[in-house]
Amino acid sequence: MFKPLLTAGLLLGVVGIATPAYAASCAKRDIVVKRLKALYSEQLTAGGIQTTSTTQNYVEVWSSPDTGTFTVILTTPYGLSCVVASGTDWQNLPRPNEPQGTPS
Repeated sequence: MFKPLLTAGLLLGVVGIATPAYAASCAKRDIVVKRLKALYSEQLTAGGIQTTSTTQNYVEVWSSPDTGTFTVILTTPYGLSCVVASGTDWQNLPRPNEPQGTPS
């Protein structure tokens, strides 16, 4: 009986610690975008829809050729954006040329 209680307590403790850290990097999308533009000169580079079993989120990559920084944000259908990754030394790689008529 002690092991299940200990496991549940540890799990709740980890969730309680991790949630505020994740929430601290979330805000309304327009606020996040303004900060990325103002602080890092980043612009929208790529994006796509992430479909889960319960919702569809928009994943965006913002980057700056001037500063070399990049940020990946996840935006919910409710307009809440969370930073899920960021870093330096971003590289835009050339797309490979595909022959005409090749199915994708």
